[in-house]
Amino acid sequence: MKKTIPLIAAIALVFAVGAVIAMKPVRHGEPPPSPPPATKFQSAVGAVGLVEASTENIDLSCAVSGMVTGVYVKAGDRVQAGQKLFSLDDRDLQADQRVKRAALEAARARRTKLEEQPRAEDIPPAEARVREAQANLADTEVQVRLIESVTDRRAVREEDVQRRRLAYQAAQARLAEAQAQLALLKAGAWAPDIAVAKSEVAQAEAQLKLVETNVDRLSMRAPIAGVILQNKVRLGQYGQCGPLSEPLMILGSVTPLHVRVDVDEHDAWRVQGGAPALASPRGNGSLRIPLEFVRFEPYVIPKKSLTGDSTERVDTRVLQVIYRVKDQDAPLYVGQQMDVYIETPLTSRTFRQHSGPAVGGGQ
Repeated sequence: MKKTIPLIAAIALVFAVGAVIAMKPVRHGEPPPSPPPATKFQSAVGAVGLVEASTENIDLSCAVSGMVTGVYVKAGDRVQAGQKLFSLDDRDLQADQRVKRAALEAARARRTKLEEQPRAEDIPPAEARVREAQANLADTEVQVRLIESVTDRRAVREEDVQRRRLAYQAAQARLAEAQAQLALLKAGAWAPDIAVAKSEVAQAEAQLKLVETNVDRLSMRAPIAGVILQNKVRLGQYGQCGPLSEPLMILGSVTPLHVRVDVDEHDAWRVQGGAPALASPRGNGSLRIPLEFVRFEPYVIPKKSLTGDSTERVDTRVLQVIYRVKDQDAPLYVGQQMDVYIETPLTSRTFRQHSGPAVGGGQ
């Protein structure tokens, strides 16, 4: 009995150890689903890049707020400079435009009427009135001559003599008036009246142009030739003007594509202008896309975590380097993250070879 209990305990211990060993998971080495990014350069700086349009991504908005009544493009469409993208409700301005156009036509008609004076049809009646006044004057002159030729003053009254003399003077005045009116008619419109009419036309044209400009501002047009990278405009929605957290449209030129590379400030001194670089899309380290140096952004900025969120956290400071994608047929998309390796010299030395002189540097 004394030997049985220790024997049972030993057997239980051996069984427990064997069970633990049997239940221990066996781990087999498995290759990663895709090879990690690597560089063929002997000395390089690793960085993170973001694919963007060569014109940079342009966030489009509208000049004034209003309800969207027309959308003429979709994401992925290529557009030309000046092409209409979307439009807002302009019914009130269209009505005002018709009023201003009618006012302009009336002002032009008044100006034309003054400039074309005198009308050929108005001259014969005026000349006829002059001839009538001349005939009346001749008649009154005969009447005065006859009454003054009477030698016997007792045969005529002095009152009749004075009446005929006054009638003669009145006929002279009417003739002078008819002649003046004929001369005024033939002289045409007064120059100051024409100037006033011209200024009224100019004012009406300016008012119409103002309304047309306001109508045109309700149609958003492409500022450059490029591709619609994103479209958030929908019929019937209320389009807000000004900077938005989510732009209505994003436009950019993708020929060629650029990569904005964030180089950590601790490695910035190692990167030289014109240095070649290789980029690999996230998740595909076997694809190496050659990059061509374009420029440095001269201002070192706080790094963002590239999440696309408006509240991205500030990590460290980075020097941004712009590279051009040499292979335009590479399967890349704007906004795609890239693992970038930039070739650096083998020897350690102070970085001096920027694309231009250092900002604020001494002699």
